Amino acid sequence: MNDLYNSKKFVWTLLAAFIIVWLYVLGVRTLVPPDEGRYAEMAREMFVNGDWITTRLNGIKYFEKPPLQTWMNAASFAVFGLGEWQARLWTGLCGLGGVILTGYAGNRVFGARAGFYAALALGSSLFWVASGQIDSLDMSLSGMMTIVLCAVLIAQRDGASDGERRNWMLLCWTGMALAVLAKGLIGLVLPGAVLVLYSALSGDIAIWKRLHLGKGLLLFFAVATPWFVLVALRNPEQPHFFFVHEHWERFFLKTHHREGAWYYFFAMLIPGIVPWLGVLPQALWGAVRRERSGVFQPKLMLLIWAVFIFFFFSYSSSKLPGYILPIFPALALLIAVYLENASRRNRMIAAGLLVLIGVGGVAAVPQMVHMAVRHHEETALLEAYQPWVLMAGIIAAAGGALALLHARHLRRDLTVLTMAVAGFIATQLILTGFEPYGKMRAGKVVAMKMLPELKPDTKIYSVDTYEQSMTFYLQRTVVLVDYWDEFTFGLRQQPELSIPTVEQFVVLWNQHTAQGVKALAILSPEKYAELKEDGLTMRVVAEDTRRVVVANL
Repeated sequence: MNDLYNSKKFVWTLLAAFIIVWLYVLGVRTLVPPDEGRYAEMAREMFVNGDWITTRLNGIKYFEKPPLQTWMNAASFAVFGLGEWQARLWTGLCGLGGVILTGYAGNRVFGARAGFYAALALGSSLFWVASGQIDSLDMSLSGMMTIVLCAVLIAQRDGASDGERRNWMLLCWTGMALAVLAKGLIGLVLPGAVLVLYSALSGDIAIWKRLHLGKGLLLFFAVATPWFVLVALRNPEQPHFFFVHEHWERFFLKTHHREGAWYYFFAMLIPGIVPWLGVLPQALWGAVRRERSGVFQPKLMLLIWAVFIFFFFSYSSSKLPGYILPIFPALALLIAVYLENASRRNRMIAAGLLVLIGVGGVAAVPQMVHMAVRHHEETALLEAYQPWVLMAGIIAAAGGALALLHARHLRRDLTVLTMAVAGFIATQLILTGFEPYGKMRAGKVVAMKMLPELKPDTKIYSVDTYEQSMTFYLQRTVVLVDYWDEFTFGLRQQPELSIPTVEQFVVLWNQHTAQGVKALAILSPEKYAELKEDGLTMRVVAEDTRRVVVANL
């Protein structure tokens, strides 16, 4: 049982089962706002209006991010129809492809067992698995960055032929171009900075001669440039907003109100790397030691990739959990290399820590109901979520205990496999059990109750709020009332697409009522109570703890 990686039948069966489960769970949950609703709706609008250049959200120009994810989601809708799994298909494939490519790169660079372990480590890390099941830009970027990382590792490895080096480096340049189209200039800046640091720290200055810079740059610009040119020609205001506001100001200024403490990403990494937390420090330390043979030093490059990207975003004034997702393939490879030669004691420590994490998760379950601080009525939903988290904790603890037994008896492949399976199943339970709470957050039930009230020309007003997921489920845009936030730039270009004040909305609402023209409005409970007190004519169509939908007739 210590040579599972050598059994093609076992490896292919495991991969097939992994792929089936990974793809199946893409459709078991509602699209949770804000990110999932936003990017699904942008793609729906692109699919419906046929404009693949100017990206829009709620019919308003939206240039915060490049279009790769919107393109791929819209293509998914075009092929498979509108739906939840279709909206997650691209990010699901990015996450799945990242696991397979990381395993392949580990096999080519470090050996078959290391490749097997790398795929297991990445395919079970809580943060990577969860992000691969969510319609978010972070996995789209990370998928492309994984192409960059793995391609350069394979291309630059000692013993690579000239043809291999050329082809893999061209794939690397393509990956960087796609990363730019996924989330902007960091798709080029981050790999470039890693390469500079690597060549300086390793003394491998000759690597610059092995990058195929001429062909690579031509390919990079051929892939990345056309959309930026076309969108700027159609929307002259886009370049300044995208390159200055969304890059320079987001990184250096606090205008986006997404600041975090210096330890912010440490708090994200610790749970995110579970079930491999017990070997992460040793894996990183093992990469510090200089490799004794060969020109190329892959472990050093992996270490620089992980550490630089981690601290790059730690320095940024804007912090969100998914920013460090691109480091996980590098961490998985380092963990795999370490696990291949780790002592029995260290494997037992890793498995034992997973037991403690599982037990800690079980112990924390009773405290979950206190999460509903703003909406105490949602306590019942969190109580329904508790059994899922409880089972996830039990699975993690049981998997860790079984892995501990395997480690004690020197069954290293079974130890790693058991921890990976436990981590993967526990994460799926956490995600799947969130559905009732996520469905409420998305407002899906409320949206479904609105549909019978709607005709093709019925206007829907969204007063002092914007429900990111409801527009996707309603399959139509809404008229914003006194709401700016992420739409501020677009509404400056097209102010006619919104109503700036609630007072103007009230006048228009009363006109609709007097003329017998039906209209609907989405309100917060607080705003509904305020307008009701003012005597506005409203009939409640649907409501939950976070929103009220009213009609004027």
